[in-house]
Amino acid sequence: MKIQLERKEVLDNKDSEEVAKVLLARFGLLPRKKDGAAKMHKLLLELYERKKQSNKERKPEIAVMPVEDMGFFAGIKRQTMYEYLHRWLDLQILKKTSFVSNGKVVIGYELNGQNIEGAFRKAESAIKNHLEDSFRLIETLQNEIKKEKLRRSSDSNMLEEYSNQQDSFSPAPDEKQDQDATTQDSPASFSQ
Repeated sequence: MKIQLERKEVLDNKDSEEVAKVLLARFGLLPRKKDGAAKMHKLLLELYERKKQSNKERKPEIAVMPVEDMGFFAGIKRQTMYEYLHRWLDLQILKKTSFVSNGKVVIGYELNGQNIEGAFRKAESAIKNHLEDSFRLIETLQNEIKKEKLRRSSDSNMLEEYSNQQDSFSPAPDEKQDQDATTQDSPASFSQ
């Protein structure tokens, strides 16, 4: 999932299309290429109108839009719409739905909530979950850094102790001669 939030504000002379553009920009759902021609704000407004009508008439299939229709409202081809669709689905603003119409199964997408706010609350939840996962990853990173530091410190201490032990086990040349002389004179060294 690639979340690309943008800081954009609504101008004073706002209409629904302008507010929709700003909203989609803030959630990273507008075309990312400068020459992108997709009118995703018109698609959002159409999805909302269909959802309202669906709720009013209690016919859930009205809210569902096939990808071809979505592309038509956005002013782009079906294949290009599929590319944009992934971002909407990643943020859980839309959900995939299927229904039977005239004996055929129709697969499409609808707002993932009762209205625009409900759908974008799902996006808020997805972003918060992503952030929480990221902060857990930060904690793991900090703990790993501490462990590695302790291991390096422990390894250097062990190396130092080993070096000190080696020095204490091998007596200096003068001490070795003194030890040899005392072991020959001691009563415990009888030979038969």
